[in-house]
Parts: sequence; structure tokens; C-alpha cells
Amino acid sequence: MTAPGLLERARARNPLPPGTVSVGIGFLVAGATIYVFLAIAARALGPDRYASLSALWAITFLAAPGFYYPVEQEVARALSERGARGVGGGPVVRRAALLGGAFVVALTAISLAASGLLVDEFFDGEALLLVAFVGALAAYAAQHLLRGTLGGTGRFGPYGLLIGTEGATRLAGATILAVVGVTTAGAYGLVVAVSPLVAVTLVGTRERNLMTPGPDAPWNELTRAFGYLLVGSVLAQTMINVTPLIVNVLASDDERELVGKVLIALIVARIPVFMFQAVQASLIPQLAALAAKGEDAEFKARLVRLMAALGAAAAAFTVVAALAGPTVVGAFFGEEYRLGSLDMALLAAASSVYMAALALAQALISISGYRRAAFAWVLGTVTIFAVTAIPGDLVLRAERGFLAGAVVAAATMTVLLLRRLRRGLAVGDQAGDTSMLPMMPEG
Repeated sequence: MTAPGLLERARARNPLPPGTVSVGIGFLVAGATIYVFLAIAARALGPDRYASLSALWAITFLAAPGFYYPVEQEVARALSERGARGVGGGPVVRRAALLGGAFVVALTAISLAASGLLVDEFFDGEALLLVAFVGALAAYAAQHLLRGTLGGTGRFGPYGLLIGTEGATRLAGATILAVVGVTTAGAYGLVVAVSPLVAVTLVGTRERNLMTPGPDAPWNELTRAFGYLLVGSVLAQTMINVTPLIVNVLASDDERELVGKVLIALIVARIPVFMFQAVQASLIPQLAALAAKGEDAEFKARLVRLMAALGAAAAAFTVVAALAGPTVVGAFFGEEYRLGSLDMALLAAASSVYMAALALAQALISISGYRRAAFAWVLGTVTIFAVTAIPGDLVLRAERGFLAGAVVAAATMTVLLLRRLRRGLAVGDQAGDTSMLPMMPEG
């Protein structure tokens, strides 16, 4: 076989979607800078003050991706479909900007109405963290819109640059604060809010022809099943971020330092989830294109290869996290933030199963199985709170809840995806179809 033939064969057998490497570099930079940022903040603030920054971090990355990632997904899908037909996507982006802006206004109003609860219960009385949270809501709306536009038009290099620039900006801000001796959580919170806006400005202004002319985009082109996609996204972000928030709510005054410990352990344990975002950015457009062409066999083959690769990586990382996780946390963040091997193993296992659920959800979304994905996230979230309610050690309760919820979500996704694939990709789900619910007849 010739060299070009071998290269083409290797590409066909690659389990990762095109664009993964470009996006992955950006997420690698962002991931590394996140850990350094959190380490700098943890050492500068100490466990007690770091607890309030931990709460801001968890709430921000529950709300912002939860509400804005569906916009990114739908923009990427719609632009990918238009691109396959040779149609410009500018009207889609403008519609999405209006939708994202509406979310910003609504979420800001809710946050200000609940300001007393947020400041007193989560931010330890530091009002500047509320300012940071509201600012982050606006900044991440702009970032996810740009991400969807870049992903849907196949610009994975700039997509990775956007992610990496955000991380580098956040790290630079934290470094400056630490050097000048700032020890208030609010200042570090403002860095979290400003960094995505800086990245959008630097990367977005250098891209050309993002708003190509095309036919008008009716709302149903972007929101044909948006409610289900939104429910699934919010609950998926709840599952991955709620563990430290549960500890925050249930902890006594003497247990406040546990909040920061759990967040740091979770951040370390979900390294595979973070890196999976590189795959996730290009997975929906690729699978959606295969589904649109009716290439059932290739769709299934790529998904099977991807799941096998994710499973092997997840199993290996869980073992590594159990063996080396406590040492890594102690050395990097400080011994006062260290949890045990069992804690790291449970969080790593839960994060790995959650990653599998994410991949399955992307496959369902790519074939318009919005309701199936949302239903699985509902079951997983309910399971988290049900298991956490079982009395016992506070941290172990939260960890077991996360693991149980991830298992239920992934198992439900698997069953529903297999049932959907048996019908063939040519049979699409409609917005009004109730076949997502497993107890109801298909079709």
C-alpha cells in the first residue's frame, strides 16, 4: 500500500473527530493554567477564604456553560448543516446573539434578586464575588457564541486559541495579584470574570467572514428542541459542579475548609473530562454530518472507537488518581488541601463515567435525540441528591452521590442510544415526539 493510502487508512481508524488536536492544544493550555491559577489562589487565600472562591467557581461553571453551551451546540450544528448545503450562516449567529443576550438579562436579574442568599451563604459576605459572578455571566455568553461559530465553520485552530487565551489571561491576572500580595477572594473572582472577555476580544477581532450572508434563520432552525437541550445542559453542569456546593451547604462552621478541599480534589480528578471538551467541540458537527448523509455504519463505527478509547483512558486515570492524587494535591496546592486515596478514586471514577455520559449525550444530540439526553440527565441528577441524602460522612456522601448519578446517566444514555440507532439514522426525532421516554412506545 502506498504512503498516501496508509495515511488515509490511519485517519479513518482514528477514534477522535477532526479538529480534536487543534482544540486539544487550547484545552491543554487552559487546563494547565487552571491548575496553576487555583494553586496560586489557594496558597494566597488559605482554606477558609478559598472556600468562597470555590463557591464562585462552582456556581459560575454550573450556570454559564449550563445555559450558554446549548447556544454553542445549536449554532455549531446549524452552521455545520448550512455549510454542507453551501449556505451562509450569518443570520443564525445573529439569532443566537439575541438568544444569548436574553439569557444574560434573565440570569443577571435572578442573581441580583438572590444577592442576599448568594453573598451570605456562598460568598461569605464578600459582595465583590457577586459582581464577579454577574460579570462572568455576560462574558461567557459572548465566549460560547464565538465558540459555536468557530466550531460550526470548522475553525478549530482559532477555537483552541480562544480557550488557551482565556486560560493564559486568567493565570496572568492571578500571578499579578499574588505578587502584589492580594489576599481577598473577590479580586481573584474578578479575574475569573474578565479572562473570557479578553479572549473573545483578542480572538474574535482577528477572524474574518464569520457572518457570511445567507437566508433568514427562523427561530425553529436554532431552537427546534432548545428547551430539552437547555434542561440537559443545565443538569449536566449541575452533576459535574454540585459536589463542592453540596459540601458548602451542608458543612458546619468547623467544616468550612472542606469546600476548598473537595473543589481541588474534583478539579484534579476530572482532568479527563476537561480534555474531553476538545473532542466534544468537533464531535457534534462530525456526527451530525454523518447522520445527514445517512452513513449509519460510519456513525456507529466512529462512536464505538471513541467510546473504547475513552474507556481505556478513564480506567487508567482512575488508578493513577487513587495512587498519586493525594500526593499531587499536597505538593501542588498545599498539604492543608489534601484528601485521601479513596476520595480521589471515587471522584476520578465518577468523573470518568460522567465523561462517558457526555460522549453518549453528544451522539444523541447529533441525531436530534434531545429528549433522550435530557431524560438521562434528569435521572442522574435526581440520583445524586437521593444518594447524598443518605446519612454518613459529609465528603463521602457527596462523592458517592456524584458516582451514582454518573452511572445512572451513562447507563440510561446507553440504553436510549441503542434503541434509537436500531431505527436507523434516516428516521429523525421531531420536536414534538415523545419517544424519548423509555416507558413510551418508539415512533
